[in-house]
Amino acid sequence: MSRVYLDHNATTPLRPEAREAMLAAMDVVGNPSSVHAEGRAAKMLVERARAQVAELVECKPTQVVFTGSATEAAALAVAQKDRHGGRFAALPTEHDCFLDWSEADLPSLFDPQGALNAAGATEFCNWIVRGVGDAHSTERAPVALVAMSAANSETGVMLPDARVASNTNINALRAGTVPYSVVCDITQMAGKVPVAYDGDKRPAYMILSAHKLGGPKGVGALINFTADDPAPMLRGGGQEMGRRSGTENVIGVAGFGAAAEAAHRDVMSGKWAEIEKLRNILESALEASSNTTIFVGKDAPRLPNTTCFATPGWKGETQVMQMDLAGFAISAGSACSSGKVKASRVLTAMGLGDVAANAVRVSLGLETTEDDVTRFAEAWAQKLKKHEARAA
Repeated sequence: MSRVYLDHNATTPLRPEAREAMLAAMDVVGNPSSVHAEGRAAKMLVERARAQVAELVECKPTQVVFTGSATEAAALAVAQKDRHGGRFAALPTEHDCFLDWSEADLPSLFDPQGALNAAGATEFCNWIVRGVGDAHSTERAPVALVAMSAANSETGVMLPDARVASNTNINALRAGTVPYSVVCDITQMAGKVPVAYDGDKRPAYMILSAHKLGGPKGVGALINFTADDPAPMLRGGGQEMGRRSGTENVIGVAGFGAAAEAAHRDVMSGKWAEIEKLRNILESALEASSNTTIFVGKDAPRLPNTTCFATPGWKGETQVMQMDLAGFAISAGSACSSGKVKASRVLTAMGLGDVAANAVRVSLGLETTEDDVTRFAEAWAQKLKKHEARAA
């Protein structure tokens, strides 16, 4: 029986539209910085893709900066912190591309159910107010740029009351008005739900990646909503209107644009509502097999395709290997670093404790069928019974 791919939050299959656009771009020989006809043809591909990405995220084409990945886009955003008047910090549930730059240990905003944690939000506000540095230091600086994901990669939980994070999202939980800017990771959200915001709620920056929405790997974008162009980290050629030097990856960018256009069309047509139904069918079937399994963020606003669940006593990486042998690709709620499997930092920050090491993530795609999720639930239940028999 054919394998079933259920790890779309890690990467998605290449969309036919992206493949077609990339194949066509391979025949365009010009450098997009050249002024001759061949160069202008390549430049036209890049600018078309820029407009396609802009439509997906509801921004102006000039606000799109193509990068080599979302990780590079994150670094470019963080590099602008001085322009915002202070230090940079990331929530503990953020991707490592932000956490590795964070200058403060901010608290989680979410509890194990995925709800907004009032105590954590209060502590978050205190961090913004008092800044980073020793309490008696004269070098304390405010946290002026904060990383917040619109949707968490592991759990699918979205910030409540807004699809895009901003400084206005938690005003009700803040004492007074303390300005700060947000760099928002929309990598998981873009192409699954509308990227919508009011003018005063939009972040300073957003980052996204092509391969999370059916485009090629190795190309991302920074969306700059500020009045100033970001100061480049890569210098030397002045490409991307002076914001990121280096000849553009024309083939990858063309695929990114085509995927963004197709993804936007799918979101607007409501295709992900059907995937949400499949996700709910899956969770109901899993619940019927186990009364101890915890579904993280089940009652919170979530991405339509994502379920993260933990079964106490059954290691996540063990489940991943067993399901892989059964023909299903999923991921563990844990990070692998230098060959060592660790409990999920995200779930630990949300307060799941030791159970964090027992989590797995199943993320569906538009090609997922009801038969796929039913077969997965049956196979998982069989593995669970064997695990329980061995543990008895």
